[in-house]
Amino acid sequence: MTRPEDVRERLTEIRPPRSDRDIVTAGMVRRVEVREGEVVVALDPKGLPEPLVRVLVADVERAVGALEGVARVSVAVEPEKGLPAPEPVPGVRDVLAVASAKGGVGKSTVATNLAVALRHRGKTVGLLDADVYGPSLPVLFGLEGRPRVTQSKKILPLEKYGVRAMSMGFFLDDRSPVIWRGPLVMGLVRQFLRDVDWSGCEILVVDLPPGTGDAALTLLQQVPVTGGLVVTTPQDVALLDVERGVSMFEQVRTPVIGVVENMSEYVCPRCGTREPLFGEGGGRKVAERFGVPLLARIPLDPSVREAGDAGKPVVVDRPDHPVSKVFEELAERVLEGMEAAREPAPVLVG
Repeated sequence: MTRPEDVRERLTEIRPPRSDRDIVTAGMVRRVEVREGEVVVALDPKGLPEPLVRVLVADVERAVGALEGVARVSVAVEPEKGLPAPEPVPGVRDVLAVASAKGGVGKSTVATNLAVALRHRGKTVGLLDADVYGPSLPVLFGLEGRPRVTQSKKILPLEKYGVRAMSMGFFLDDRSPVIWRGPLVMGLVRQFLRDVDWSGCEILVVDLPPGTGDAALTLLQQVPVTGGLVVTTPQDVALLDVERGVSMFEQVRTPVIGVVENMSEYVCPRCGTREPLFGEGGGRKVAERFGVPLLARIPLDPSVREAGDAGKPVVVDRPDHPVSKVFEELAERVLEGMEAAREPAPVLVG
């Protein structure tokens, strides 16, 4: 007769994708029960996206089902217990987190243009610049002034291009150094989530700071995020950055809606010639390796930088520009991805 310890021993042969530890050592096996030829394995997938969870479940069913005397295998996917439930942002329906594992990939440019493109689709949109150390929203949106505080102690976001905006940059002058320790940064992020009047926002786009540090994890751990978007560049080495970004979302069980490949190719403003300055094929490799869709390939076009420097996202400054159309298509795909992310995943498989 098969014993629970026999099952656990067999499960040590299974490793989740991109991990050097088996699922038992990684703490993914929460419970094993054996009764009259049926084996029940309870798994905590530790934030793996649903496609990889299905692969993991199939591996468990196959491995355990091959044990002598096992007639049926049921795999229950259970969330980790004991963590406080994230609290929704007051007044916000969906939170979309835009991340990159390093700076310099154009994440903020993507976030600002995406926010406006979502507004063009009739959505009520908020945009939170959560990069405390390097806020760029005031420049990219051409916004000046300080937000007002209501009698109920709520901070009113500034508004431009139909998007409500909040950034640490509204409270600093050009020469103010930002030298804060982690707890202060986390406290500010919490305040921007809880004390800003986001009421009526269908989508709050959050431009996370580059990397996977305190501010990013605070947001992802404290509020229910509908989906995450990872911005990268085409180089092969950027695959490592995407892996870190995807892993960050997986750790907090946030669905990864997809990847945006920025600076995919250079477009000559005079002749229209296209040149892959940073390599090519990275987007396809991302899609294959991480099981997430490549939502957009955004070319490196001088018009995007010029518009941003002038305080106008390119989708506002030049709505008929080819790059603007890419952002508009990205917004449509993001809406589809968030709709799919809201669908509940099955709890019991087998």
